[in-house]
Amino acid sequence: MGQASVQTARGHVLVVDDDELFRESVSTNLVDAGYATTAFGDGAAAIRHLATEPTADLVLLDWKMPGMTGIEVLQRLRTEKVEIPVIFLTVLNDQIYEEAGLLGGAVDFVEKSRSFAILLRRIELILSGNKARALQRSSPDDSKLIQLKELTLRYDSRRAFWKQTNVGLTLTEFNIVAYLTEQSGRDVSYREIYDIVHGEGFMAGDGEIGYRTNVRAFVKRIRQKFRDVDPDFAQIKNYPGFGYRWLDGNEQ
Repeated sequence: MGQASVQTARGHVLVVDDDELFRESVSTNLVDAGYATTAFGDGAAAIRHLATEPTADLVLLDWKMPGMTGIEVLQRLRTEKVEIPVIFLTVLNDQIYEEAGLLGGAVDFVEKSRSFAILLRRIELILSGNKARALQRSSPDDSKLIQLKELTLRYDSRRAFWKQTNVGLTLTEFNIVAYLTEQSGRDVSYREIYDIVHGEGFMAGDGEIGYRTNVRAFVKRIRQKFRDVDPDFAQIKNYPGFGYRWLDGNEQ
């Protein structure tokens, strides 16, 4: 358990890693930075904890652990509707692992070789972005309902319906679709979409390549959810090297 009080801390972070030395080092640095921490040496223990106390603000999750891997832990959390942001910690730097993590529902992917200062900055930006979105969710726009041909967006519940069927988007996915439809007929850049996910100023991975990979993973997951409802779904068009557009029905 972290020494800082959850009530007085900047946020509550779960650290899940089978490497005891690394786990303790990260936890100690987080406490020194003003965060409360709870640490676990395996994914199963973290899942049991979150099943009874799903109140953490963020999870730092090791990718490669014995027994239950990090991606398996994340899949289990999402299946059980635990939507706490997850940052993967890993020694693996191949893009295929990053894409798999992001497609699984993680918000970021940080190599263990990076300095704690970089990890701390990622945590700060993610948590500040979540607070900003929480304020947006309590705005008068919550009563808004948008109907765009086969798409219905309910802002009160943050749900998207395609042909009257709930698509099952997460909050972040809903925000991306909502923004694309608000800009319907216009090309929306990778950077714009990335800022919706993480907040302005955030940068994951290796510069421009990093945030494009991040956005592509989110959009790929969104498309698949729509296609699970309608195999002919093709409203999100990609403009390679720039971004995406939500087709308004008058273009192909």
